[in-house]
Amino acid sequence: MDDFAGKTFTLDEAQALLPVLESLLKRAIEGKNAAEAIETRLQELSRRIFLSGGLFVDVTDVRRQRSALESHVQRAKDSVAEIDAIGVQVKDLDTGLLDFPCEIDGEVVLLCWKMGESRIDYWHTVEAGFRGRQPIDERFTSKKTKKPKPEQPN
Repeated sequence: MDDFAGKTFTLDEAQALLPVLESLLKRAIEGKNAAEAIETRLQELSRRIFLSGGLFVDVTDVRRQRSALESHVQRAKDSVAEIDAIGVQVKDLDTGLLDFPCEIDGEVVLLCWKMGESRIDYWHTVEAGFRGRQPIDERFTSKKTKKPKPEQPN
């Protein structure tokens, strides 16, 4: 999501969302990891069947595993969709990296938080990405940091 016509957050608003977002992110990561584990087992089974020229397969178990795989994938997708619906960007599911659009001095930048960090301590420009992370400064914590006013209909 690189279209910033949507929601922006103040540092305090983003900070307040962390517990909910961390829970959703953990659920997405767990779903992804569980799906990958099942996928690996199913690929190994396919490889063994191919190498042996066929073997007895418990079709019911394979069906059960495929169903579980789909369920885990859906759980991960639903969790990411919930985060996206809040207006927060999932940048890297493997590391648990989230960006929060924030307006500072008339420019949209991204507050940056990574799973394991106790609070949001970094930001970066849209172009710089994670490698351009900088420490939060007084512009983000001052009272002048505000959300843009909604446009008035004409």
